[in-house]
Amino acid sequence: MAQNILFITADDLNYNTPGCFGNRTENITPNLDRLASEGIRFENAHVTIAVCQPSRQCMMTGLYPHHNGALGFDPIRDDVPTLTQVLRENGYYTGIIGKVEHLQPVAKFCWDFCDDVYNPQNNHGRAPYIYYRDTVKFLEQAKQNGKPFFYMANSHDPHRPFAGSEDELTRFYGYNTYASRFYKPEEIEVPGFLPDLPNVRKELAQYFSSVHRCDETVGGILRAVDEAGMAEDTLVIFLSDNGMAFPFAKANCYLNSTKTPFIARWPGKIKPGAVNNRDYITGIDFTPTILEAAGLDCAERGAASGEPNREIRGGMHCDGRSYLSLLEGEKQEGRDTVFTQFNTTSAKKSYPMRCVQSRQFGYIYNAWADGHVLYTNESKTGLTYRAMKEASSSDSGVAARVQMFDYRCREEFYDFKKETGLLHIDLHAFEMKKNVIFAGNR
Repeated sequence: MAQNILFITADDLNYNTPGCFGNRTENITPNLDRLASEGIRFENAHVTIAVCQPSRQCMMTGLYPHHNGALGFDPIRDDVPTLTQVLRENGYYTGIIGKVEHLQPVAKFCWDFCDDVYNPQNNHGRAPYIYYRDTVKFLEQAKQNGKPFFYMANSHDPHRPFAGSEDELTRFYGYNTYASRFYKPEEIEVPGFLPDLPNVRKELAQYFSSVHRCDETVGGILRAVDEAGMAEDTLVIFLSDNGMAFPFAKANCYLNSTKTPFIARWPGKIKPGAVNNRDYITGIDFTPTILEAAGLDCAERGAASGEPNREIRGGMHCDGRSYLSLLEGEKQEGRDTVFTQFNTTSAKKSYPMRCVQSRQFGYIYNAWADGHVLYTNESKTGLTYRAMKEASSSDSGVAARVQMFDYRCREEFYDFKKETGLLHIDLHAFEMKKNVIFAGNR
């Protein structure tokens, strides 16, 4: 049984941004790198839906959006139990810091300690020292109550607006937030799915500055646990709720949308420095995993409430299944495919997408794409999309990328082993002569 459970999330951190997941930008995530060296990282972890609130509500219910009642930025159904509700009923002291409003309704999540830091007094959730300070408070309360804890610590970094950006001045009442490290455009590495343009580099440098601050937040939280003497009996899980807020990432079904940098540390249970590059795990698997780690009984996986193949733990019927044994280095069958989806943006615009992918192939069905509907999301407000639009007038490759991002096609099929890039195969929106576009979306 895990005496304590610490769940740390980043907000819009791409799967390959941390150094331990291959990013070569100098000193970008030393705390996450250290955490990975002390535990296990997964190369094929995904969230179920790549946008903040629905992603988190899938994790905390173990259910797909169509089962928990929250397809987009909606509250879950009243009859759906939550992970923290069950843990609290079984003797856990529960707490949350940051992103409180993205688990709705708040009362369903049964927090003993609830710390909403998205306000000017707390630097809009972008101050590592506040996370350290308030985590110390939570741990003291858990000790005083004599209970094991479940603590969900949610960084607001590296969500837009990025550190040092003009967007901050608009959103944060005319001031830029503090960061200990501001990266320069020439210092960063441009991911392969974005073009290397000056303003793309500029915005990525701002994003990376926010990433570094997110890493400092993680470091502050872990420091508080260490100083409380609770590290040895605490299971730590870190991941991001979805990919970076750039074109072809967040709020879609691409690799850079749902793939997440997953790290877990559990002294005495998880082998330090372990890497799992074989198995697929996803957001709906989180709740059954935590319930098993907490020692709650599991019924046979099978028919439940008229729905087939659902895992029952602690009285919860979950679409996912526990990956606890994978954390401990064992094997599980049936971990070679992952299903993800997208429904609506935070602006309540509907773009239904469904995706299935394996190690080699990925298939996306865009129900909304008819060649006329224009896709919009928050990434279009940034420097990167505007730079791509400007470059498209003179660069046919960038123009094809912008066209694809704006209108998509009904079906997309990818071979991830293609060295020259991935294929978008469009059966509906474009002329047959133009039905293959090299996207380079890895």
